[in-house]
Amino acid sequence: MSFNTLGLRTELVRAVSEQGYSEPTPIQSQAIPLVLEKRDIMGGAQTGTGKTAGFTLPLLQRLMEAGTPENRARKVRALVLTPTRELAAQVAESVETYGRYLPLRSAVMYGGVSINPQIKHLRKGVDVLVATPGRLLDHVSQKTVDLSQLEILVLDEADRMLDMGFIRDIRKVLALLPKQKQTLLFSATFSKEIKRLANELLHSPALVEVARENTASERVAQLVHPVDKSRKRELLSYLVGSNNWKQVLVFTRTKHGADKVARKLRNAGINAEAIHGNKSQNARNRALDGFKNGDTWVLVATDIAARGIDIDGVTHVVNFELPHEPESYVHRIGRTGRAGAAGSAWSLVDPSEVKRLRAVERLIRMPITQEDLDIEVTVPVERIVRHTQKSNQDQGQKRRRPRRRRASRAAA
Repeated sequence: MSFNTLGLRTELVRAVSEQGYSEPTPIQSQAIPLVLEKRDIMGGAQTGTGKTAGFTLPLLQRLMEAGTPENRARKVRALVLTPTRELAAQVAESVETYGRYLPLRSAVMYGGVSINPQIKHLRKGVDVLVATPGRLLDHVSQKTVDLSQLEILVLDEADRMLDMGFIRDIRKVLALLPKQKQTLLFSATFSKEIKRLANELLHSPALVEVARENTASERVAQLVHPVDKSRKRELLSYLVGSNNWKQVLVFTRTKHGADKVARKLRNAGINAEAIHGNKSQNARNRALDGFKNGDTWVLVATDIAARGIDIDGVTHVVNFELPHEPESYVHRIGRTGRAGAAGSAWSLVDPSEVKRLRAVERLIRMPITQEDLDIEVTVPVERIVRHTQKSNQDQGQKRRRPRRRRASRAAA
């Protein structure tokens, strides 16, 4: 199958071809015809499946079919809501890339930067708006955006938006939109909350799903390295330096931890930058640009970047610390093994993280291979097993003790 067979305009096919793509991915081949039929969509797809083009291409075509206003101020006709600033910027880039030969205008808005340039852009007229919920509501409060003529709504990575607490903001936005519109909802997981939101928003939706819920990409090789907590930074420097890794994405649980890891890598002579919520938007953009162009070899990030970084060529994802929520593991390692390429995900696990490791394995429904490297900073695999057994024994003792105390009080 080729993009020519999906009913797309010549201008769109040309733009896709110039990006080096000739055949649609499964999510694209399923979603594009349905969107063109004006169907509501409930899409389930992991990162790296081509989801963004799967809704961007038919969205642009739908707007062209309805015609473009010539001599009047343009009101927003398509709105894409995303959970993070980085994802908003990358979706907007896709809209520009695929729509380069069409007379449509697009804009992106997110927080952390001045609102004034965004207002100027909106005054010129915008057909496609990509936004994060909070900044969009800022514009609504200032009456600088008009959503009354909206034709298409896209909720991208809806599960992540709910995880980040945006449900109230989303409902505020929905209250401003026309009832008659096409709605496309994409999510990596279909939790009860997502299904409830979908029931409220979608009308007789078509289900498009190309990967089993909460599964890790088959193209990503996964390994666990047992290591003492105090030696993790040393092991990470060894792995990156000795293997000459480039374009490595490292995840930590805290912002402070990300800064410390990046500093340790730089001290070891490895080009590294940190990206997290305490960084200004300009600093985050600079770090991302450096990572994309190869100046930065290692980008150390908190989970804010797990859904927001869409960079082809990431060879390795390293979980310096396992995430609090096992679902985040799937999103993290989805940053590699994209667009048909192979990737590797390495997790540096200390004995205190055994419970998190087991939760991840239950979620992805498979054990992750443990490899004990023959260097001093690693911990024998048996020690993790012993820690698990000891943890289970301790829990059993804690459960039994209250019952013994209650029995003694009754006897007294």
